[in-house]
Amino acid sequence: MADAAASGGARRAGPPLFLAVFAAAGALIAGVVFSRPDVIAIGVPLALWAAIALTMTGRGGVDVRIERMPDAEEGVLADDIVVDSDAEMVELAVAQAGRTRRRLFVPGRTRVRATSRPRHSGPLTTVQVAARALDADAALLGIPRTAISLVRTVQPVLRRLPLLPLAPRLTGLHGSHEGVRPGQGGDFRDIHPFAPGDELRRVDWKATARAARRPGELLIRRTNTLSDASAVIVMDTADDLGEVVATWGTLDLARSGVTSLDHARSAARSIAAATVEQGDRVAFHRLAHGGRSVRSGGGRRHLARIVAEISSTGRGGDDARFRRMPPVPHGSIIYVLSTFFDGAAAEIATRWRAAGHRVVAVDILPELDEHRLSTERTLALRVLLAEREDMMHQLREAGVETMRWADDPGPQLTALTRSGRVRAAGRPR
Repeated sequence: MADAAASGGARRAGPPLFLAVFAAAGALIAGVVFSRPDVIAIGVPLALWAAIALTMTGRGGVDVRIERMPDAEEGVLADDIVVDSDAEMVELAVAQAGRTRRRLFVPGRTRVRATSRPRHSGPLTTVQVAARALDADAALLGIPRTAISLVRTVQPVLRRLPLLPLAPRLTGLHGSHEGVRPGQGGDFRDIHPFAPGDELRRVDWKATARAARRPGELLIRRTNTLSDASAVIVMDTADDLGEVVATWGTLDLARSGVTSLDHARSAARSIAAATVEQGDRVAFHRLAHGGRSVRSGGGRRHLARIVAEISSTGRGGDDARFRRMPPVPHGSIIYVLSTFFDGAAAEIATRWRAAGHRVVAVDILPELDEHRLSTERTLALRVLLAEREDMMHQLREAGVETMRWADDPGPQLTALTRSGRVRAAGRPR
């Protein structure tokens, strides 16, 4: 629920009151000058009404609050504007979802339902409202106060993904992936002589009877351990570019279509959900100065924290061009979500790859609509896209794997998973 805003009893005269006073005074003067009692009688009700309006005190306070309501249907957000005032009427100036503006005149005590259908994920100001009291048929106007608003987070689209590629180095003694160290739960590794610390129940009596070289020697059957992997999702929030190129730089989200941050939030949530489902740990970092982070962890509760942080992530501020390099667990697979226009995210991805991490560069630029572009802007866009393609080529040469989220991500992730298994199979144990 949004904080309440209250306006006190301070008021000022409105246009109807001025008109009544002037009309009464004019009727009085004209009646006296022309000796017309009937004209004077016309001005008496107006004078009485103005006097009564001026003597109305102690009223005009307005208390307004916004209450979040259960969503009426999927994709529709509902909020209630609750007005509590002793005035005759209250004037409300309401803005919904940053694009629809309305002016309402409601009774002093009422509840108004505001619904909006969000076009984008992330933080959204669903309702912004300012109020002032109206008394004596709007002859007295209350002093309008600062508007209050309610900001809600819209969860991004969740895509069901296949098995994700694994980190180059598995960790831990519990998990769902076949490790390369001796342990329990995995496939057969080898037959090894019994050593201090080995469990007696793991003795392979058939192998001992067949292959023991001296009396008293025992052989055990060793298996690989089941380990878990560590994934890190890094979101670049410097740009929020829509499908319609003509809206770039205008922050016009009403006409922009799907934006790059819509894709970024959807990709981050989908990758996090798939990582937790396969039993691995996941962390989230916002690649900006002062960007918030969620430490590595697993489980449903941890996934809920990450989804909440992803949903509340908006476009970076004025210092968004500065990128910080957050710490990541050793041997992690890192998903860098960016449009890769300015090169900062690409440079950090290359550094992580040089440090031994497996890095996947996820291109979040949507499909572009180039209509309504001038010849100069079309040429500038071609140059910009050519520079970006050159940057993506440099990433691939540095060993960073790339994929595009606007295309179907499932087959791309499947291909990355297979390539990772081929490399793991060729690595000596």
